[in-house]
Amino acid sequence: MRSAAVVGTGLIGTSIALALRARGVRVHLLDENPEAAHTAARLGAGVAGAPNAPVDLAVLAVPPQHVAASLHQHQARGLAHDFTDVSSVKVRPQREAAELGCDLARFVGGHPMAGREQSGPLAALPDLFHGRPWVLTPAGTAGERAVGRATALAHLCGARPVVMEPAQHDRAVALVSHTPHLVATLLAGRLLDGDASHLRLAGQGLRDATRIAAGDADLWTDILSSNATAVVEVLTELAGELGATLDALRELAEGPPAHGTAGRAHLTAVLTRGVTGRGLIQGPAPDGLRLSGVAAGA
Repeated sequence: MRSAAVVGTGLIGTSIALALRARGVRVHLLDENPEAAHTAARLGAGVAGAPNAPVDLAVLAVPPQHVAASLHQHQARGLAHDFTDVSSVKVRPQREAAELGCDLARFVGGHPMAGREQSGPLAALPDLFHGRPWVLTPAGTAGERAVGRATALAHLCGARPVVMEPAQHDRAVALVSHTPHLVATLLAGRLLDGDASHLRLAGQGLRDATRIAAGDADLWTDILSSNATAVVEVLTELAGELGATLDALRELAEGPPAHGTAGRAHLTAVLTRGVTGRGLIQGPAPDGLRLSGVAAGA
């Protein structure tokens, strides 16, 4: 791949552009906010403005609700021969693209599984994707050239391509990214009702548990709305477990927490299950990636 266009020069788009430039790819930067594109260009991410001729691959680094419209617009204007996106939801954008009549033979859905809580081009890092999974969700009509270029993009950014069905991807990120972000946000929101003297006691555990709540609210509203069905499934199961745990704690609150009570047994089982689940992802992120936030950028 010799040339690319990045549409959307936020954290993810600019990080991709920086990675491509480091590998010698000619990159054009487009953004609804021209200053964002110029900022990315000043960082060395490429040239601000559209190319004079179609590039090999256009990367649509826009929120999920804008992917289909962006694909339709830029295919019509002949921005690139092939297209991919980096949004953290796949079913809805791909369905909407088909409804708009986009050429899906030249489009491969993509999602690099990395991000940061910070947003905008100034937060971009050329090594943001090193060692991380990069999910590709090609439709059945996707052409071999488009799949090859989307795969090459992941490799050029130092990531590991992983092919999944769109629905499988959305269920996965609902579990490992979208619902955790929402739960962390709800927990962080409770701090607004805390007394200042209480908040001064906050330690690293609370900071770790709420770190991802610092993500952009508008972007996350779009992400959660676009993947609402899958998030509802995970959150419903979590709500059931939370309700049972509340019942157990109420039982323990009514009297001494004696050994052998059903409430105490339930609480132990919940905590043990958590320890086991955490063990499945124990250890640092690949390559010691800092501030991994699966859907933070798109």
